[in-house]
Amino acid sequence: MGKIFYIMGKSASGKDHFYEALLQDPDLSLEPLVLYTTRPIRSSEQDGREYFFVDEQKLVNLRLSGKIIEERVYQTIAGPWYYFTADEGQIDLQKKDYLGIGTLESCKKMREYFGPEGVCPLYVETEDGIRLQRALKREEKQERPAYAEMCRRFLADCEDFSEEKLEAAGIGRRFENNGAFEDCLREIRGYILSEK
Repeated sequence: MGKIFYIMGKSASGKDHFYEALLQDPDLSLEPLVLYTTRPIRSSEQDGREYFFVDEQKLVNLRLSGKIIEERVYQTIAGPWYYFTADEGQIDLQKKDYLGIGTLESCKKMREYFGPEGVCPLYVETEDGIRLQRALKREEKQERPAYAEMCRRFLADCEDFSEEKLEAAGIGRRFENNGAFEDCLREIRGYILSEK
């Protein structure tokens, strides 16, 4: 049986870079688990790669058809942004392993839906000062930087990934990304291979 390896971490922890590197590793043979969002697409993103960028009507239609696995909403400076996972027949754990990326809460819902044996959490942890520097550099590259939203998300992550919530979700194994990216990637890669 296949597994969904699910990357989580606070904003600017490096999880997007790990996601891309792990998908490109031919020894891992991981299929991307693409989530949905109603937030605006960033200049560096592509629809269907980082997320399926949809409007709220698509979310409503999926809800009505009973295809939502998990969803969450963030009240942002620009209005509500929804993130969700839908089961539209694209996930086949009998045949494939997948790599997903999301929040602690979404990981919990995925484990409830697919069972704990079907979802393997990969929690990336980065020191707050390093994260803040990375987030600022990333935001500066945007055509219209949203610094207030960057700060809101940074602060919200402290609560969303509190030690109590990590413990309640059963997150024991952590991968520290405070030094060389390659070192942390090697550790995550070895862990995935041992769990396949």
